[in-house]
Amino acid sequence: MALFYQHNINANTKMGIWRIEEPESFFLEKVPLKRDVSHPYKRLQHLAGRYLLPILFEDFPLSEILIADTRKPFLESERYHFSISHCGNFAAAIVSDTHRVGVDIELVTPRLRGISEKFLHRDEALFLQEWEALPQIHLELTTLLWSAKEAIYKWYGAGMVDFKEHMRLCGPIVSGVNEWVTMPFEFRKNEVVPMTVTARLFDQLGLAWVVT
Repeated sequence: MALFYQHNINANTKMGIWRIEEPESFFLEKVPLKRDVSHPYKRLQHLAGRYLLPILFEDFPLSEILIADTRKPFLESERYHFSISHCGNFAAAIVSDTHRVGVDIELVTPRLRGISEKFLHRDEALFLQEWEALPQIHLELTTLLWSAKEAIYKWYGAGMVDFKEHMRLCGPIVSGVNEWVTMPFEFRKNEVVPMTVTARLFDQLGLAWVVT
């Protein structure tokens, strides 16, 4: 078993991270493979993410998962709301029986600096400029902002989102207990929806989740 981390957010919502160390056959014992995922490692990530769901809630109906036109997995019955993310040899999942959710994990790599102008609003870019003298912190904050927006995108689930304009950091990032930080955001597509993204770093892995 390679459950890397598990967090019970509240009585109805749980989140976990799996470190992928097992062969595909390990996951196929419990996870039905419906999607035609041809790349072996992407298939392994896909399976590991779904394997997490019944670990978080034992009665999660894996066989009932459908894929929307936006590629978002969902349950037609809405018995559970869930979101899955994978990056490198990690997969993450969040599940709730009462709330819409989104989760994202990202490796902390300089690659994100090269695409930051595609997802950072000008105010967010100005905020990050304050940390340019500390390159590692600057990179970690960039990663968490990207991960936060990916989590919001998955929470929304309907696609057609402008990462710069529709999702904006709207206040200070606040440190909490156990290395968690909270990030106030506004989702601005059609109407303004305030929300709080919770995030943290595990060495070189960033995690963000949202529950509304």
